[in-house]
Amino acid sequence: MSLSTAAATTSPPAQSAADAWVTGFIEGWRAPAGPEAFAAHFREMLAPDVRLIQPQLATVTGRRGFEEQFVRPLFALIPDVRGEVERWAARGETLYIELTLRGSLGGRPLTWRVCDRVTLRDGLAIERESYFNPGPLIAAVMRTPRVWAPFLRLRLSGLVNHLRTRRKP
Repeated sequence: MSLSTAAATTSPPAQSAADAWVTGFIEGWRAPAGPEAFAAHFREMLAPDVRLIQPQLATVTGRRGFEEQFVRPLFALIPDVRGEVERWAARGETLYIELTLRGSLGGRPLTWRVCDRVTLRDGLAIERESYFNPGPLIAAVMRTPRVWAPFLRLRLSGLVNHLRTRRKP
């Protein structure tokens, strides 16, 4: 199976930006060397005001939000998380990337499938919306009491962030 698929409507400049971005995405998820290295790798691929949307969590905004509200909590729950891109497609500056994420949650193996829709502007991601069934992740958390506290902290920090952003004019 080919790792790259491009829609026929993608223009050559947009395609090369898409190819470059997806290559970086593949490299970043392949075998991250911890949260700091993961964040450093993706930092330059994201617009300063990037929006990250995902199931079960509040929307995250900005590079700092990416690091503090997405990367650190993810690696706290699943320290050995890694991803394999199965296929991707581009239409203009919009990418669709299917990947399988793997890691250990409380010492138990966990695998789940994800599809990310990434919108690029000038070669940087301005928005990423992730689509996945959170059921397997929630079930794995429920079966592993030692991860309940980190998972609840993650959910509460998302709630606090959501409440803060709602209050801003």
